[in-house]
Amino acid sequence: MTLDRRSFLLRSGAGVATALTAGAAWKSTEGSARPPAPSPVSDEWSAIRDQFNLTREYIHLAGLLLASHPTPVREAIERHRRGLDENPVDYLHENERKLEAAVRKAAAEYMGVQPEEIALTDSTTMGLGTLYSGLILRPGQEVVTSTHDHYATHESLALKSQKSGVPTRKIPLYQRPATASEAEIVGNLLRAVTPRTRIVAVTWVHSSTGVKLPIRAMANALAEVNAGRAENDRVLLCVDGVHGFGVENASMPELDCDFFVAGTHKWMFGPRGTGVIWGKRSAWGAVSPTIPSFSRGVGWGGTMSPGGFHSFEHRWALGEAFRFHLGTGKARIAERIRALNRQCKEGLA
Repeated sequence: MTLDRRSFLLRSGAGVATALTAGAAWKSTEGSARPPAPSPVSDEWSAIRDQFNLTREYIHLAGLLLASHPTPVREAIERHRRGLDENPVDYLHENERKLEAAVRKAAAEYMGVQPEEIALTDSTTMGLGTLYSGLILRPGQEVVTSTHDHYATHESLALKSQKSGVPTRKIPLYQRPATASEAEIVGNLLRAVTPRTRIVAVTWVHSSTGVKLPIRAMANALAEVNAGRAENDRVLLCVDGVHGFGVENASMPELDCDFFVAGTHKWMFGPRGTGVIWGKRSAWGAVSPTIPSFSRGVGWGGTMSPGGFHSFEHRWALGEAFRFHLGTGKARIAERIRALNRQCKEGLA
């Protein structure tokens, strides 16, 4: 997996036109929590592009920052907004539970997991803060992260260290982004893990360079380390996955990390101010909620979802974004992104 100048963006989730990586549109039944069936997808990417109200004055390359809403997401937001404006109390009480269940169901189908494994948040940063602040760590344990990680990971772990006294170490996983290899990354990770290491916190795709970490290979290597460890000493692999989420054709079982955090208002084209945390069942005991949940009774994901009032019309429309992607096909989207990256790089060269 040598990431040379020509190939590193091909293997990344960064720098691709948001408007050209979506799926087909469909309509939801108003007031219903039942996910609608996707309509057939047009072979013309221009028809998919037309689902976004993006100005034609620019070529939009900012999917890694903030996405435009496609038609089904936009319409769902407006539908829920009208309901809340017309009768906020009844609309909330009649729809909150079933609409959040529909969102979890759609997210679970996309991620290849079960709905009760998914917590709902407002962003990647909220998800990272919720996860890392909730880690149950003992004196003598440590957290290992990389020097390449985003501020949100570094600061969340710094705040956790201040409160718990458990130290965090930062290590380089590779020397040069353009020549990083799977062997180099996994080797550096294993050399950094000690008997004290309880958490490894990494980012799937690095937005500053486009390097994509081999998460499954890292998980496999840590599984060998864990083979000789007690349950409470297992190394848990926690991933900020936002810049690969909606880009890569991968499920959570395929990645095999323990926790996965992502905002959904980037490559997923979800409503602004939405995100998810997924947790592997075997790792649930390693984390506890920080903010009281309003969704208890719907599994670990409900317990870990920060409570309080949210931008309900945005949260309830998130399922449309997952179904939008599924209607196109994850493999088809991934190939389209690679083709666009290739066209961009060859044109620039």
